[in-house]
Amino acid sequence: MHGDTRDQSTPVAETLDAAVAESAGRMDSDTRTDAAMPGPRGAGAIRTERPDEPARQPGADESRTHRADAPRKRTTRRGASTAEPSAAPAEGASAPARAAAARPAAGRGRAKPAAARKTAARTTTESDTVIGRIPVLDVSPLVDAGRRPAKAVVGETFPVRATVFREGHDAVNANVVLRDPRGRSGPWTPMRELAEGSDRWGAYVTPTAPGRWSYLVEAWSDPVATWRKAASIKLPAGIDTALVLEEGAQLLERAAAGVPKKDGRAVVLAAAEALRDPGLPPLSRLAAALAPEVQELLVRFPLRELVSASRPLPLQVDRERALFGSWYEFFPRSEGAVVDPTGVEPPRSGTLRTAAERLPAIAAMGFDVVYLPPVHPIGRAFRKGPDNTLTAGPHDVGSPWAIGSPEGGHDAVHPDLGTIEDFDHFVAEATALHLEVALDFALQCSPDHPWVNKHPEWFSHRADGTIAYAENPPKKYQDIYPINFDQDMDGIVKETVRVLRFWMAHGVRIFRVDNPHTKPVVFWERVLADIARTDPDVLFLAEAFTRPAMMHTLGKIGFHQSYTYFTWRTGKAELTEYLTELAGETAAHMRPNLFANTPDILHAYLQHGGPAAFAIRAVLAATLSPSYGVYAGYELYENEPAHPGSEEYLHSEKYELRPRDWSRTDTLAPLLTVLNRLRRRHPALQQLRSLRFHPTDNDQVLAYSKTALTPDGLTDHLITVVNLDPHHTQEATVTLDGDGPYAVHDELTGAAYTWGRHNYVRLDPSAEPAHLLTVRRNPA
Repeated sequence: MHGDTRDQSTPVAETLDAAVAESAGRMDSDTRTDAAMPGPRGAGAIRTERPDEPARQPGADESRTHRADAPRKRTTRRGASTAEPSAAPAEGASAPARAAAARPAAGRGRAKPAAARKTAARTTTESDTVIGRIPVLDVSPLVDAGRRPAKAVVGETFPVRATVFREGHDAVNANVVLRDPRGRSGPWTPMRELAEGSDRWGAYVTPTAPGRWSYLVEAWSDPVATWRKAASIKLPAGIDTALVLEEGAQLLERAAAGVPKKDGRAVVLAAAEALRDPGLPPLSRLAAALAPEVQELLVRFPLRELVSASRPLPLQVDRERALFGSWYEFFPRSEGAVVDPTGVEPPRSGTLRTAAERLPAIAAMGFDVVYLPPVHPIGRAFRKGPDNTLTAGPHDVGSPWAIGSPEGGHDAVHPDLGTIEDFDHFVAEATALHLEVALDFALQCSPDHPWVNKHPEWFSHRADGTIAYAENPPKKYQDIYPINFDQDMDGIVKETVRVLRFWMAHGVRIFRVDNPHTKPVVFWERVLADIARTDPDVLFLAEAFTRPAMMHTLGKIGFHQSYTYFTWRTGKAELTEYLTELAGETAAHMRPNLFANTPDILHAYLQHGGPAAFAIRAVLAATLSPSYGVYAGYELYENEPAHPGSEEYLHSEKYELRPRDWSRTDTLAPLLTVLNRLRRRHPALQQLRSLRFHPTDNDQVLAYSKTALTPDGLTDHLITVVNLDPHHTQEATVTLDGDGPYAVHDELTGAAYTWGRHNYVRLDPSAEPAHLLTVRRNPA
């Protein structure tokens, strides 16, 4: 819906009826806008009459206005308008210079008395004010008052809104100007008032290339709209008929000058002539000026006066994977591993080569990203045994997050997994299958890490001289030393960037960062800025299950995605509230990745819900967010906790090898495959900000929809209805805002229905836990 001016709260039926009819805009300067209302050339033009004057660039902290009929003033190099040069001496001037500046200039008469000088003080001019001639306030999205960029990805449509109003009763209008990384403005996008009388205006825009963009809002007086309103009142009442018609004719003549000949200038001029035609009744003349073809042209090429612009706001546009992707996590050491159930023979680890053999099956399920936990050497000191026991046996493999041993640290491959050449082979195999490799980056060390001896200042020391290990009371992690960033921040930043660039050179373009909230924010800001400076395509996912302030701040300072609380949101009310938050203003700085499970989190819902619970959570994750993920074993319905009340897996793969029987046929793989195929096929499922929830009369049934435009300009609209109860069939009425009727097709079952305002659903979790409905045209 690029260039669309509907608010996100537009009823679904209105969205359908209007969006289906609208066509996609042409590209100009890497910017898309509404084809029905393409802006004039020189999209950022600040003008009174001509639409093709070059744009004036407003300063970073001011709004500017341009009037064709205003007296010309001199402009200082700083841009402030003034009628006379300033007589003030320069700051720090000598005493004689200050005295000379205080004397009257020759030929200008004697100095005025003090009282007269007070009354002769310079009058405040428009350039001295912060607000523009037409106020433009509260522009959004706005991240940290504009100090940090809002976020989008290539092709993502997002809303820009602002409060626009003026004194009196004259009409105002507004538009968005989107500038690409080279500073070029495409056709500007018209805005509309979101609710009559609210003064809140909005439009949708779509950047089409990566890089640092900017956007601003222009507000302007609309003389044609003002005249239309007055004429529609005065002419039927016979008030000032001749004068009103002549004023309209002159306005249309001025407006016609801004309409290119090839686009219909003659149509506007003909309307002006009709207003002066004495052979027509006054109301017929007015009707000619209000004809749809005339109004359509003047929407595309409006006559703008008193144009005022907000300050430009930054926009960081990333590659598509920063927003959209299906993730699959697995431990390479478990793939191809051999474990003797009797314990007589020592286990044999899988390798990166055997792990690569699993990649075709992952790709066949339609995943986009394969995410690996740390692949580095694991320390021996204080190594954890199975299920996080404190004593490890001689053959226990330890936790991959206890990084570092005599074999190397963060830039080494665990010998059991192979060599760096084997890692390169794994990446090459994944790339051939159109899979990206995401690597875990955990900035912590085992007691055996080379950094412990080389950089003891990077660690905290206790009163007895020992290095402090990680704790999250009552939990203790004796096998992990956290980093102390306050002794040598510069050195740690340099080493972190070096390690990241090492793996980037071996084909890794996505990093899943472990526990970033336990490190200083300023540290991450420096590291991410250094990487982005040369490699803006490298993405970072924050595994930050922590307080909202930290999660939001990590998004603002450069993390491209974040884990969320989705895993713990299972009820209708909490899902609705949380996802509404994520898809709203939060989307401008924090993109969610909804993992249905992780090696650390096996929620009670999955423990007790059976296969239906796994299907329900997969549908929710895959359709609520453009990015979602699962951890291996999800498709096998693995649901045994370490003990009652625990969210840890029994026989956790974090501490032992866990080979699986992938030959099983009773798996969730078919549903995951269908979901991922639908996500690739439907642009609506690749978007976040269009998410909207719909009422149901059953708290166990959740309904929501998403909308997007396809590359050929058609509307892709999907409605998802999910039974949240994994144990019982649930019935509900789903209420939409429009009357319909709509032909809908269930992408999961192939069934077809006709829907309207109120729609009955019955969902059996064991057979049909959800509807995923593609909305098609009116069945008539």
